[in-house]
Amino acid sequence: MKRLKVARALLPTLMILSWLTIPLLGKKALKRFLPASMLMAIIVWLEGILAKKRKWWWYYVKIHPKIPGRFPLTWGPFLIGSIWILRLTYGKFKWYLLLNLVIDTIFTYKFVDTLKDLGIASLVRLKKYQLSILFFVKSLLLYGIQMIREIIGNVER
Repeated sequence: MKRLKVARALLPTLMILSWLTIPLLGKKALKRFLPASMLMAIIVWLEGILAKKRKWWWYYVKIHPKIPGRFPLTWGPFLIGSIWILRLTYGKFKWYLLLNLVIDTIFTYKFVDTLKDLGIASLVRLKKYQLSILFFVKSLLLYGIQMIREIIGNVER
């Protein structure tokens, strides 16, 4: 019961803490990188639907009966983290890949275990190396979406 309370508190806290960093991003960076990051968050949300059907991973905790446990992670750390990563490294592809590799490795090999230990979520039919590959593909997709946006949209820099 205590683990469930911790789990239910942890996920919204991570989301709120992520959103509290938005003023530090600056208006220009937010305007520049939010659209690509939002599109990726939508893709990740859809990926979560597929993952549930294919049992790649499973969330045991719901924030609310109508709000799945993946909601705060997708619309908090993933969305805001994507904006931060683009803000810090866009235009420096090697640094972008390195930063993503570090963050994704920490998530995959440390945070996934923490989520499992707290009874929040766990990998089911997906191995950690497969999750790492999935993160790598999504990082390339995010960068590509931002590049296309800048080429087509004539984005302010």
